[in-house]
Amino acid sequence: MKRIMFFVVALVACAATVYAQDDAARLKVGSNDVFKGPVGLQLYSLRDVFAQDLEKGFNTAEELGFGYVELAGRYNLEIDEMVAKLKEHHLTPIAGHWDYNLFKNDPESVAKEVKALGLKYAGVAWIPHDGDFDEDDVNAAAEVFNNAGKVLAKYGIGFYYHNHGYEFLPAGDGKTMFDLLVERTDPKYVSFQMDILWTIFPGQDAAALLRKYPDRWLLIHLKDLKKGVEGNNSGGTSVENDVTLGSGQVPYAEVLKAAQEVGVKYYFIEDESPRAVEQIPNSLKFLESVKW
Repeated sequence: MKRIMFFVVALVACAATVYAQDDAARLKVGSNDVFKGPVGLQLYSLRDVFAQDLEKGFNTAEELGFGYVELAGRYNLEIDEMVAKLKEHHLTPIAGHWDYNLFKNDPESVAKEVKALGLKYAGVAWIPHDGDFDEDDVNAAAEVFNNAGKVLAKYGIGFYYHNHGYEFLPAGDGKTMFDLLVERTDPKYVSFQMDILWTIFPGQDAAALLRKYPDRWLLIHLKDLKKGVEGNNSGGTSVENDVTLGSGQVPYAEVLKAAQEVGVKYYFIEDESPRAVEQIPNSLKFLESVKW
């Protein structure tokens, strides 16, 4: 009996070591000795998979090798169920997106949900507006963001805004509406997530913009734009234009170098194309080989 118990204990210890090594590898996926990451997955990339089969969605995120994730909803799961699913699949949730109007009307409820999910950060990916995004939209959003950031800060959570391209319309004096949004939000309570596709699509220099506001960038969405596609300030383009990282228009070595210099905390692959599951492994290979 003692011998059997010894082998059982040894087997459990061995399994624990394997899981620990696997989890450690997940936290380093998509990085190398130059680009340090850490790299995670925005689960919106797998929205079609989750819509068809919830369990397959979690399995796919795990099988792709990720350790960190950014949430895009709870798939009708209760908070404790969502937490359990993420833990079961070795996925550590870092951040998530919530609707602008929730932050506007009831930021306290968002803060409580975010805290219960165990996230470090919570953000907004779209500011409602009619027609061109203008200074009135900037002022309204800045008020909402500053207040939401203060509420979340009481819970130890950071607030961020994810740019979407329409913010780069001119605002006069060489500035854009995005510049005004940065200026009119309190850096103590409001940070930013750069979506690289939605930065270059309206014609911005992503690396230069990172360095322009070195203390404001918290997170990054890693995306690439198909070569030959012309951009604009609409905030919209076909999902077919999302391509494997390193195969599109983004000068990734330059952008990642700048992001690392300014201290971006986490990088999330967001692939909105219908080929996301096929493209993501190649995007990870690219990130693991990128140098500067």
